[in-house]
Amino acid sequence: MSGVDQHMSKQVVCVKWGRGYGPEYVNRLYGMVSRHLTPPFRLVCLTDDRDGIRPEVECFDLPELGVPHPQRTIGKWRKQVLWGASVPGLTGVALFIDLDSVIVDSIDPYFEHGSPDDVILARNWARPLDRLGQTSVFRFKVGAQPYVLENFLADPQGVADRYGFEQHYVTAAVKGGIKFWPEAWTRHFRLHCLPLFPLRYFMRARLPREARIVTFPGGPNPDDILLGRWNAKSRPHPSRWAHLCAAFDKDQRVDPSFRRHVQRFVLPVPWIEAAWKD
Repeated sequence: MSGVDQHMSKQVVCVKWGRGYGPEYVNRLYGMVSRHLTPPFRLVCLTDDRDGIRPEVECFDLPELGVPHPQRTIGKWRKQVLWGASVPGLTGVALFIDLDSVIVDSIDPYFEHGSPDDVILARNWARPLDRLGQTSVFRFKVGAQPYVLENFLADPQGVADRYGFEQHYVTAAVKGGIKFWPEAWTRHFRLHCLPLFPLRYFMRARLPREARIVTFPGGPNPDDILLGRWNAKSRPHPSRWAHLCAAFDKDQRVDPSFRRHVQRFVLPVPWIEAAWKD
């Protein structure tokens, strides 16, 4: 039978550690899930800090990797704990969603697509010619692929040096191969929504037809977009001219690169404001 048993509670899981994302990200994720997923469902958060997270979210301690975090890589290797033989608070099939995601339509189909035994990822649109997965949104059966974590723990630095990103490692590590969501469902904000430079100075990001979840790998984050800025280094709602002038001041650039600073301009987006709330 394809899809997940609809008589069981649908499980969404997120991971929050460090100071990159506050509790409002978890709370807003719950709000979006509650509006776009047919009950019964549960949202499980694995975290090192439960303060400020709304009571409807089931929080569990985020397991330690137990090995030094790989160096020379920006990969989110802490997410590897999801591939353990057991995961706190979870059994069966779970849908992982990154905290910096915006849900804009029903996510019921993410539980109905394919076989419960499939590992299904978003496609990595930054490298469209490669069959690489993006772990912003992925579905897996808890404990079914423990070797993914075990092989990483056996040589974490070697794995990181070889693959660079945890999602590239997952793509290669899953025995039998991964599968992808239908292309229209999971969209990448910078690649599918944001107008090309220089049109983004005059046009707001669009919401692609049939999109269900918009992901934000590499920024900007949803909360920055609400303020009309690329990141915390830029002033909220800078004028086009002010943003261009800041490119000539190394202390005001949103990126050390002059070229990337000029390109990293975004106008506030009404559909994000409407969707990204608790």
